[in-house]
Amino acid sequence: MKQTRVFTLLAILCLLVSVNLVGAQDGITELTILWAEWDPANYLQQIGNEYEAETGIKVNVIQEPWGSFYDRMAVEWAAQGDAYDMVVGDSQWIGQAVEQGHYLDLTDFMVSNGIDKTVTPATLQYYGEYPAGSGKYYAYPTEGDAVGWAYRKDLFEDPQNMADFEAKYGYPLAPPETWAQLRDIAEFLTRPDEGIYGVGVYTQKDYDGMVMGFQNVFFSWGADWFRDGQVLGVVNSPEAVEALEFYKGLYQFAPPGTGNAFFAEMNDVFISGQAAMIMNYFAFFPALINPGVNPYAEVTGFFPGPKGPNGDQFVSLGGQGLSVISYISPERQEASKEFIKWFAQEEVQKRWAAVGGYTCNINVLESEEFLTNTPYNAAFADSMTFVKDFWNIPQFGELLEPAQTYLTGYVVGGEGTAQEAMDNIAEAHQEILVDAGVIDG
Repeated sequence: MKQTRVFTLLAILCLLVSVNLVGAQDGITELTILWAEWDPANYLQQIGNEYEAETGIKVNVIQEPWGSFYDRMAVEWAAQGDAYDMVVGDSQWIGQAVEQGHYLDLTDFMVSNGIDKTVTPATLQYYGEYPAGSGKYYAYPTEGDAVGWAYRKDLFEDPQNMADFEAKYGYPLAPPETWAQLRDIAEFLTRPDEGIYGVGVYTQKDYDGMVMGFQNVFFSWGADWFRDGQVLGVVNSPEAVEALEFYKGLYQFAPPGTGNAFFAEMNDVFISGQAAMIMNYFAFFPALINPGVNPYAEVTGFFPGPKGPNGDQFVSLGGQGLSVISYISPERQEASKEFIKWFAQEEVQKRWAAVGGYTCNINVLESEEFLTNTPYNAAFADSMTFVKDFWNIPQFGELLEPAQTYLTGYVVGGEGTAQEAMDNIAEAHQEILVDAGVIDG
């Protein structure tokens, strides 16, 4: 009898807990996520379909072309709208989104559930935390990404090329470990008469293409956009100037017609056989291992960004974090958190990685299963430990404009000197940041 009573009480308690959980998501039958139009959004929809199968809550991933993705979200923010429950937002948006109140503070939720400890520190810092070093989180690191490199193994492993390269440069032809080696290889494999060039690099003048390419060299030379409260003397330091001269030097070994190139153009020149090596975000490498897309798929290899002259090694961060929009109802906020909690589970992150998503989960990244799943996963996992980003404060768009203008003018247009370009960027950044009160005048 006592046993029956105990079971009855347990059943009642379970029912109460169940009712409470349902109450937190009362009436929520669908969740809507906004993301850019690309393959990872398709993969997220696949994972969302699994969530619906488990919970009955439908997940809709709405895709917007990259060119208008930010504009669509900005319009919704300005209207304080609730058309979307969550957004997989660019890392550079987080400052604006937090300071203007568009993103829900997820700190207590992530910390109390231990979610903050499941992802790599770099991705938590750049995708989730704002301000830097605050320990306040507004996004779950969802699509990790960084700039990596693809190369033609058939060219690198050709016996004649190997012999000729070592005879000329004094060391074996192999995937480069330093930027100096990458430059030598680019020079060696540039053969206009054969229609092949040594390297493809980002040069796009719109949005952040040029900056994202240059930063791989800039950071690896020990330069930065800001240090110890200073911009002047930092952005235009000797290291920064030397890095820009080096990047322009690489561009001379790029295929013709790549003076305004970003991720699509990089894959194009590789697939067409025009480039022996290309930089690109890892998110765009799946096409290169598809024989139906890339005729060199079987001989395509990958390596992480190389080291600078003093051993510094950094790559430009890409990728996005999943944030909850603050203007949705409390019930939808709780339902969104429940989705993130489910999505952050290691088993779900394994499936996310298996379908093509770039997980930021530490254990999954370190697993043999992940590292050997594709030819580029090992380089990706390595790269995610030394990523760095551009400014993510609300003024990031203003800061991008002069950087893009002066870098493109020098690298592609041959305008002025590297010192003049970096001086101009430093002065423009100083004015913007002082006016915004970010730094003292």
